[in-house]
Amino acid sequence: MKTLAFCLLLSCSLAQAEVYKYIDANGNVTFTNVPIKGAKPMHLAPLSTYGNSSKSKPASSAGGKPASTPDGYPNVDNGTQNKRDQGRRKILENELANEQKALADAQKAYTDGAATRNGDETRNYQKYLDRVQKLKDAVTERQKNVDALRRELGQATSSAQ
Repeated sequence: MKTLAFCLLLSCSLAQAEVYKYIDANGNVTFTNVPIKGAKPMHLAPLSTYGNSSKSKPASSAGGKPASTPDGYPNVDNGTQNKRDQGRRKILENELANEQKALADAQKAYTDGAATRNGDETRNYQKYLDRVQKLKDAVTERQKNVDALRRELGQATSSAQ
């Protein structure tokens, strides 16, 4: 029983350990929980935790209604949220169009690059393979970006390689 009480006391004291700020001769700042000669104690506000407050409302309510927000958290009306959603969708659509253009450019560069060997690539086949692999990797990366944007927009994904 004494051991349990000691462990509880120790854990409580560790959770509220003092923090010290020490600045050395070179101007380096050190924060520590060990007192150092010349260090000044910091008086920090207690940490707040999200979700542990007795004032917070439950995450979901009966009847399948949407979850309510905690006290003090701003609510957004449906019109404002719809405008935000439309703006976000427009941004994603623009990003998708840009990424599709970049994919087409990367595919063309890969096709053109794989068809020819440059300079000493005729003698050093590995240089040719390395260059073509970089072009192929660029196409793969662009395709992944297009697929991710389509998923985000809720569109069907088509992988054309």
